[in-house]
Amino acid sequence: MSLPLQAIAPDICAAPQLTPEAMAEAAAMGFKSVVNNRPDFEHGPDQPTSAAIQAAAQAAGLQYRHLPVAGGYQSPEEIAAFAKLLEELPRPLLVFCRSGARSTRLFLQAQQLG
Repeated sequence: MSLPLQAIAPDICAAPQLTPEAMAEAAAMGFKSVVNNRPDFEHGPDQPTSAAIQAAAQAAGLQYRHLPVAGGYQSPEEIAAFAKLLEELPRPLLVFCRSGARSTRLFLQAQQLG
């Protein structure tokens, strides 16, 4: 399996929905942290839960955070929370949501806070 990554900064990549199994590959690729921006069950019961991904991420030695945000709108509070994660989590950092677009928007909006 090869993760479908898009670099959005030198040490940050965005991806579409990841599975628990993808966490070991992310760690093997050198990532140190993962942020899941997708609410659980956003598109039904087939979507992996944050708890399952978190367990796999931690087993692979990754830092994991769940910051679920809606696809169409991210509040100023959510953007600020994402900016805080950008400051505190070790990099390289992997962020994901359904397609990668929401995580990329959060990153771009968080950059404007600085």
